[in-house]
Amino acid sequence: MNAPPEMPAPLLIAGEDAPGTGPVLDAIDPATGDVSARYQTATPAEVDAAVHAARAAHERGVWRDKKPHERATILFEAARRIADQTETLATIQMRQNGKTLTECRAQAKAAAATFRYFASVCETLEGELTTPRGDYLTLTVYEPAGVVALITPWNSPLTMEAQKLAPALAAGNSVILKPSEMTPGCGLALARIVCEAGVPSGVLSVLSGTGAIVGDALVRHAGVSMISFTGGTMTGRTIARLAAERLIPCALELGGKSPHIVFADADLDRAAEGVFGGIFDALGQSCVAGSRLFVERPVYRAIVDRLVARAEALRLGPPTDPSSDQGPLASFGHRERVERYVALAREDGGRILAGGKRPLGSVFERGAYYRPTIIEGLDNKARACREEIFGPVLCVLPFDDEADLLAQANDTSYGLAAGVWTRDTVKAWRIARRLEAGTVWINTYRELSIAAPFGGMKESGLGREKGRQGVRLYTQPKSIYLSLAGGSP
Repeated sequence: MNAPPEMPAPLLIAGEDAPGTGPVLDAIDPATGDVSARYQTATPAEVDAAVHAARAAHERGVWRDKKPHERATILFEAARRIADQTETLATIQMRQNGKTLTECRAQAKAAAATFRYFASVCETLEGELTTPRGDYLTLTVYEPAGVVALITPWNSPLTMEAQKLAPALAAGNSVILKPSEMTPGCGLALARIVCEAGVPSGVLSVLSGTGAIVGDALVRHAGVSMISFTGGTMTGRTIARLAAERLIPCALELGGKSPHIVFADADLDRAAEGVFGGIFDALGQSCVAGSRLFVERPVYRAIVDRLVARAEALRLGPPTDPSSDQGPLASFGHRERVERYVALAREDGGRILAGGKRPLGSVFERGAYYRPTIIEGLDNKARACREEIFGPVLCVLPFDDEADLLAQANDTSYGLAAGVWTRDTVKAWRIARRLEAGTVWINTYRELSIAAPFGGMKESGLGREKGRQGVRLYTQPKSIYLSLAGGSP
């Protein structure tokens, strides 16, 4: 193994490098098992310092009082700088969560595009002059929430952190980012770029460390005005409970067990390719992964055979290799979690049609690699069909008619996303409206737009990110009444 870097990277508090007094955190490259970087971590003392600095900056108005076009100018500059550092950012992410370099480059470019989009929204979003019901004018303005805590996951940190940082800053807030302990480098790098672009001192901090220490201290801190979290439903439920006790808003983008549906009248080749990408792109480490596949019985075997052939042909390999379709899973511990679910599926009577094991060969020995896995023969009540695995595991189930389909597809505690493949647009619309999901794709899957609101129903979360509403998420509406009575005739 390579020797780890000697000097752990510091925290970022109030826009400046700052020491962390918590234990040093090693970021592990899942392709090799090597330590790719080391990071200082925060304790509640550093959380307190960051919150107080953010609160002081907010009260001074160094950011919130800037005109929207002034904030937009800085966010546009941040977007330009992020784009200029695509390769650096992509390499950091690749070495910390194992995505291919090709995918990481695309996500770095998407982060830049996200900042550009919200800079535009910042400059054009308006308040409202509401209809008066007396001798007064009524106006609705949108004030920044205050000090916002952003807590992000490890699966796509470049895009996830940009999708929170950009709108929270566009709204005029002071922001504290707590990145995943598995991928702290992306948040630190992005935030330093944003500070260099001109965000004032005190407005932005990044605190590396664990959720149990840093995340918990942030959520409980009296100086934090709002929480935005993306991650697992269990953690989200804990954050929601703490936020409710403090009576502060929280936005939660949580888990999914998304149904992907193929009707017999679909273009089977296109549908199979869409289903395959919907679960095995990013090796299923995506909240919207189409992990439950429902196929109308007459074409069930035709679709399954296509998927099995495609799974067996997928090329795993080092994420730096352009010929690799996918790299390793994000960590060795996560691979063990996936393996436990596959073993559980076998115990419940599932038949492994593809994968279900680690790949063989010297290139895979040191990394957290796992083959894309397809399982049939399970009931929709099986744990592998009900619990989020967050890995490259597809459970395939037949259905006979629309009533049967909807009963199974909606029989889940989650409601994040769904996909429908059919040539019948009327049927597609009817099914899309009946599915209990925040996003439904028709004859496509995992097409994502920063301009479209995103979020989940049921236990998949609260609130909507992205879109123009993504800025409103980080504000509080205020009604102002201006009297017109008593003036000169």
